[in-house]
Amino acid sequence: MTLGPIEIVVIGFESGTFKGEIVQELSALVDAGTISIVDGLFVRRTGEDELDYVELDQVGDDSEVSRLAEVADRIDGLVSEEDVEELAAELPVGGAAAILVFEHTWVKPLRDAIAAAGGELAESIRVPGPVVSEVLAEIEALENEEN
Repeated sequence: MTLGPIEIVVIGFESGTFKGEIVQELSALVDAGTISIVDGLFVRRTGEDELDYVELDQVGDDSEVSRLAEVADRIDGLVSEEDVEELAAELPVGGAAAILVFEHTWVKPLRDAIAAAGGELAESIRVPGPVVSEVLAEIEALENEEN
């Protein structure tokens, strides 16, 4: 099985309470074939240097988090302990986060068409929205200085 591009997102909750409103949107993306959730963890910072985390498929009784687990296609164990520590480094004490690994399944037919045409999908780079906004604001400021 060849996967499409993989992305890791961290959804943080300073209050430590996961609210399940995002599950509906994730479900819609999965149902539409846009993404496939291939791994996920729920992390809670219990102390300055202490993190508790559990794979989504092992969450248990937390109904909101277990709803998130139901959206996952499979849990592949792609996120290591070191990854969790790095991804949750900014989480405040008492805070929690969902770390989701998803495959961009929408790219697979395009990737296959590129390969059939003798090409290859050489790179896929994600630029976060806030970074794009910052760059565009800087460009606008430079253009305003020139005028």
